[in-house]
Amino acid sequence: MHEVQRGSGRQLLLIHGLGGSWKSWSTVMDALSAERSLIAVDLPGHGASPAGPDSGTFDGLVGSVERYIAEHRLEGIDVVGSSMGARIALELARRGQIGNVVAFDPGGFWRGWERIFFKVTIGVSGRLVRAIRPMLPALSKNAASRTALLAQLSARPWALDPTVVATELEGLSATSTFDALVNDLASGPEQIGPAADPSRRLLIGWGRHDRLCLPRQAARAKAAFPSAELHWFEASGHFPMFDQPDETVAVILAATQ
Repeated sequence: MHEVQRGSGRQLLLIHGLGGSWKSWSTVMDALSAERSLIAVDLPGHGASPAGPDSGTFDGLVGSVERYIAEHRLEGIDVVGSSMGARIALELARRGQIGNVVAFDPGGFWRGWERIFFKVTIGVSGRLVRAIRPMLPALSKNAASRTALLAQLSARPWALDPTVVATELEGLSATSTFDALVNDLASGPEQIGPAADPSRRLLIGWGRHDRLCLPRQAARAKAAFPSAELHWFEASGHFPMFDQPDETVAVILAATQ
């Protein structure tokens, strides 16, 4: 997997979400790298990492991260994940392979109609972004079109950095495994817990205005991982590092002391 390393100090592995890349952490990397040694990866099929035969499934991605950790002798490393990456972090915690975990708005806790809602809404978004890919830089510069494109994912999309928005949407549009992963995530089993090592700190963060992984799902995540601390981002949507970068940094540093 492609990786970017920055900073010094205690090691911290960053795992982005569906359609993202290491650049999904750009809003918080400078502040985090002043305190931590960061390893931000591109999951297979995302960013600069080529897809493998099983990269269109959640289990396949978990296996890829497991192998990466083993090959780089990173057992016990603290992990921060966002969305699908947060679910990967929780699954690795369940297996007892990593250290402290911070999971922002993890997928995998939807039930019933929420599965259909996830599949349809994110699927439509993916198709739309691919269709308008050449226009994304220009659309991202306009507050109104930026708001329309990110209304489901951000509490204040009009206020986001246009460059950050364009980079995230262009990455999503280029993710070869996007549709396969949407289908797998929507139809697969609910994420189970608990973490294998309860002595490790586990924090689950959730945006009050998350319109993809709905806030009601946070209670299920907490029930599956009872040792976890639940932190609410009161002014955030699905991506706290976009809507509340300063609070996100503070939460990560406190949870990975």
